[in-house]
Amino acid sequence: MNAATMRLVLLATGDIALPAFLELLDRGPRPLALVTQPDKPLGRHQTLTPSPLKLAALAAGLPVLQPPVIGDVAAELAAMEPDVIVVMAYGQILRQDILTLARGAIINLHASLLPRHRGASCIQAAIAAGDAASGITAMHVIRELDAGDVIFAQAIPLAAAETGGSLHERLAALAPAVLAETLRQLAAGSATRTPQDAGVATYAPKLEREDGRIDWTLEAAALERRIRAYDPWPGSFTVVREADADRRLKIFPPVEICDCELCPGEFALTGDELRVGCGSGGLRLHVVQPEGSRRMSAAEYLRGRQLHRGGGLQPPCPNPPL
Repeated sequence: MNAATMRLVLLATGDIALPAFLELLDRGPRPLALVTQPDKPLGRHQTLTPSPLKLAALAAGLPVLQPPVIGDVAAELAAMEPDVIVVMAYGQILRQDILTLARGAIINLHASLLPRHRGASCIQAAIAAGDAASGITAMHVIRELDAGDVIFAQAIPLAAAETGGSLHERLAALAPAVLAETLRQLAAGSATRTPQDAGVATYAPKLEREDGRIDWTLEAAALERRIRAYDPWPGSFTVVREADADRRLKIFPPVEICDCELCPGEFALTGDELRVGCGSGGLRLHVVQPEGSRRMSAAEYLRGRQLHRGGGLQPPCPNPPL
């Protein structure tokens, strides 16, 4: 089997797969088709919006399949007689009838160093856990989530100020090289199958917006990492009381760990500085966004508002914030 002439189908939805897809279009093997999730409603008017992957495929004249359930197109995929099916951030569990379609292999590119951080929020999990590195792992797909034998993996170190957004972009840029090497090994018949050690596996479930609510009882170092990890999704927020009303306050990186004796969830306003107590230590906030307003510096926020003891700042403080 020759890598350049390999019959390949791509299953992908997330933007992280776009650089690898564009590389396939440019250098081959050119995919036979893109299988991606149905268009989703976006924006205030909930307009059905195609993903960048779909737009790129249509611009290249590739067939695009968007089944609500992947099994609905099993016959169409079988008719393409793929040598390899590549999966990256597709968003559906693959049934057995899909797993057996490819004559050579069905592989997944996963944005972590497996078996660490199996699951949907692997990028955020690596930062939140304080890992020294992340990467892209190419593995064989099996019915168990992200548990297949590893073919090839490439690591990158995490930067001190790494955010979920910056790591997403760096891993997206890394994916084409990992895919190219994996396809080369498959074509040459030299691809290894290294079983994952299930005993050290960790899981990173899908995040919802409410997961961004800050629990101030955690230590400051853990919260600093989580605020970076959750930027831009799902974002980080707390609830403060302004003018006798509870309102969300979004918090953005960078935040700085600081020494303070504030109890968890207690705010202190000192000049242009906004600090908040954690389970251990405290955080100095720099960029915030009040509910119904724009993003602004903490200093600008403080000039226009007086914070009171807030709903949702937990646990309740014996001494109210300033």
